[in-house]
Amino acid sequence: MTAVADRPPVKEPREPGRFAAPPRPVWEEEPRRAGLAAKGVVLFFACFAILFPLWIVVVTSLSSKKTIDEAGGLVVIPRDLTFVAYHELLGGGQVQRAALVSLGVTVVGTLFSMAVSVLCAYGLSRSGSLGHRWILMTLLATMFFGAGLIPTYLLVQALGLTDTYLALILPSAVSVFNILVLRAFFMGISSELIDSARIDGAGDWRILWTIVMPLSRAVLAVIALFYAVGYWSAWFNASIYLTDQDMMPLQNVMIQLVQKQERPVGLSAQINTGQISALAIQMAVMVMALLPVAVLSPFVQRHFKKGMLTGAVKG
Repeated sequence: MTAVADRPPVKEPREPGRFAAPPRPVWEEEPRRAGLAAKGVVLFFACFAILFPLWIVVVTSLSSKKTIDEAGGLVVIPRDLTFVAYHELLGGGQVQRAALVSLGVTVVGTLFSMAVSVLCAYGLSRSGSLGHRWILMTLLATMFFGAGLIPTYLLVQALGLTDTYLALILPSAVSVFNILVLRAFFMGISSELIDSARIDGAGDWRILWTIVMPLSRAVLAVIALFYAVGYWSAWFNASIYLTDQDMMPLQNVMIQLVQKQERPVGLSAQINTGQISALAIQMAVMVMALLPVAVLSPFVQRHFKKGMLTGAVKG
């Protein structure tokens, strides 16, 4: 019995593949050269499809009337470049005034929208705030049910906002989606940090200004970019609430030039006499409309990923 008990146990033969590591998913495998080449080709054509039209617009806006006439329209190869179209557009008149209107509406509207959104999101992120649950449910309901265009127009008209710049800001001043994104980020801030500030005597205003907002720079930059692009690109509110052509923003003037083939005030004589090409004027206005977004986007890009993933991952 003792010899049997001291005998070492016999190991059972291991089945082949029993303890082998499970195969990795396809997307975790090392990419092959063919796959990398295919991705490079797809990215090249995608970039080409995006940048080539922009190249044509910019080159045409910088081309002289002779070059545009010889090319039969849009210019692909730059030749005899000139800034005469931009000089005339920014030298006064309808386009310069429209650009200033768009710039003013974008700056004022973005600041106002950010102030309202931040205050609303911070109040909704505090569980002890007055009526925050009912306010949140009301805001969520507006994402699925809207009053419609006619009631909104009648409300703007009843408030006396037609033919005013406030009609370009107030009807689209607040986005519920942006408020929810800000609320999710504010709720993710450590409650111990806020409680310690309250113990030191800080109120809600000081907590928001000195603690919450400095920690929320990424999401604030992304939301501000959303609002700024929305105000700069907006044209519908101006088309239904404004009748004075001197108050029209740049996007509406661009529509008049490109789609309706109307000529800007102050440049008709020069276009008729052949000094400036009407097509160069149209392309120059398009470049002016695209330039601010193209310039600001790279500066906010580093915050974009962090801001968009806010609230998506818990724990």
